[in-house]
Amino acid sequence: MNKGKRYNGETERKLNMKKVFAIIIAFLVIVMFVAVIVNLVKPKKETTEKQVALAYYTVFENNKWGVINSKGETVINPTYEEMVVIPNKEKSVFIVTYDVDYENDTYKSKAVDSKNTQLFTSYETVEAISNIDAQNNIWYETNCLKVKKNGKYGLIDFSGKILLDCQYDVITPLQGIKNSLVTVKENKKGLVSTTGTVIIDNQYKDIKSITAQYEDGYIVENDEGKLGVIGTNKKIVLETNYDDIKNICSDDTYIVKENESWKIYNTSKNASVDFNYDSAISINNGYIVVEKNDKYGIVTVDGEEKINPEYQDIKYIFQEYYIAKKDNKCGIINIENETKLEFTYDDLTYIKEANIIEGSSNKAEVDLIDSNFNLKLSGILSQMNIEEGYMKIRIGTEYKYYNFKFEEKKNTQILKNNTLFLSKENGKYGFVDKNGIVVVNYIYDDATEQNESGYVAVKKDGKWGALNSKGEEVVEPKYTLENNTKIDFIGDWHLAEDTNAGYYIK
Repeated sequence: MNKGKRYNGETERKLNMKKVFAIIIAFLVIVMFVAVIVNLVKPKKETTEKQVALAYYTVFENNKWGVINSKGETVINPTYEEMVVIPNKEKSVFIVTYDVDYENDTYKSKAVDSKNTQLFTSYETVEAISNIDAQNNIWYETNCLKVKKNGKYGLIDFSGKILLDCQYDVITPLQGIKNSLVTVKENKKGLVSTTGTVIIDNQYKDIKSITAQYEDGYIVENDEGKLGVIGTNKKIVLETNYDDIKNICSDDTYIVKENESWKIYNTSKNASVDFNYDSAISINNGYIVVEKNDKYGIVTVDGEEKINPEYQDIKYIFQEYYIAKKDNKCGIINIENETKLEFTYDDLTYIKEANIIEGSSNKAEVDLIDSNFNLKLSGILSQMNIEEGYMKIRIGTEYKYYNFKFEEKKNTQILKNNTLFLSKENGKYGFVDKNGIVVVNYIYDDATEQNESGYVAVKKDGKWGALNSKGEEVVEPKYTLENNTKIDFIGDWHLAEDTNAGYYIK
């Protein structure tokens, strides 16, 4: 008679272990299930503050200069006599100038951090490298600083790493050109990148950019006054054999002057043809915009005339299309001189990054035209954000958002990192959250969308103030700011009238 189960032998022990493992696994599954349930029912913590990367801005108060961060907190009290320069707003490296002698045009400069502690103390001077674009806007190289040691100049990055040894008498930027710094050593010019890479050795009398893009290379001049071209890859594109070189190039094609004659020269074919025009404006896709007797036309790179010089102006835009001007009005033609957009505008501008044409006349509104030359929108262009791919347009009394396909979008779709969104009701402005719930009542006459620091500007009774990312008032409306082209607040600081200088005041 069988009186009970006994666990004897190797087989029975194996069966027993399987049951133990099964119990353990079942227990773990239960624990995991409970954890998931708890996580689901656990209340979510709402984020009301806009999360922004810390950035730094120059401020001016009581005739002194200092620094704040993107929270509006004072980083360096306004104590400096000269403007504090912030080459890279994401780096806590600030350049201050002191001991300025205006009569003898001498000064000292140093770098300090967010604690106002001097950095890079082994150098005599530390300077930001400033440049200026075609619209006279000042900008700085954001990855290097110019330093001086033992009377010679070199480059370092923002951590102090040496990019270029201090061995040069002078280091200056090519005006309007990024990543291109001219060096002088023993009265000879060379060229380096902002990472310290030597592109052209110090052996030339002069160096200039050939176009506005550093990728196109540089015109160099030797001691005999002859010109050539060197590329960014250090390759000699044109030997220094020419009397002059036009500041245009494309597809290995250059306009050069040799023995008093101008030529269209192709380096890949090693061939040239005569150039019988007063000037050349641009080369694109095998065609050259030319000038003769103050009129503009188009020729091929082989010298064949496609469009007789008959226009007041011609500018290449894309493919085979050009903005042209005649009788003081602008339109668009193709390479066959066929009109694609009628000559009705005072000005036409091609916004390459958005692939959009902007047409303007003697009114505030502009026409926005697609690449098929169809009119898509008319209004006041308030903002064109290339990085985020949208534009803000005032149509009538309303601000609307569109992507570059001319699809209308809500501000909640465009401004994805914002916590507040501008809204209008009954002629007044307020703010809602991403779900459309009113956060700030409709009490303002005008307002701005949230800036990258999380603040909004609001206008009431003709005065401007500011709210933080929670919609709380941080500056009561008290500033007229009637001369400001841009209204912007960081804490209780607002952007100065000189928008180009980019500093904040109270």
